[in-house]
Amino acid sequence: MTLSAGDRVAVTDLINRHGHLTDHGELDRWSELFTPDVVFDLTGMGGGVLTGLAALRDATSAMAGEHPVAHHVTNIVLDETADDHVRALSKGIGVMADGTTGSVTYDDTIVRGDQGWRISRRVIRARRAPLTP
Repeated sequence: MTLSAGDRVAVTDLINRHGHLTDHGELDRWSELFTPDVVFDLTGMGGGVLTGLAALRDATSAMAGEHPVAHHVTNIVLDETADDHVRALSKGIGVMADGTTGSVTYDDTIVRGDQGWRISRRVIRARRAPLTP
């Protein structure tokens, strides 16, 4: 089965919405983005693996002063892996309060359920070194 144009727009909007809700501190609305049992893998950023929406909210709240003030997502590529399952790769740019920036890759598993499309797994990998031949 191929993703419809409507599904592609819905999944892309879901990924884009993450930055808006997060940057506005609307963590109580993350249920619009993530499944209740989301797995959030931060090992590529020097962190651990968080399981569940409550754990993700708690960890984000605890590091509020160290969190980017702006999240920008680009280069979204969608691949349907099974019915109602999509793998989404995207690039993230985080802007810190002091103006420094960082780049990451988001590797998302997105599933369609009763509430629509939601991210069930997100792996974040930091990009810290330039490409070398």
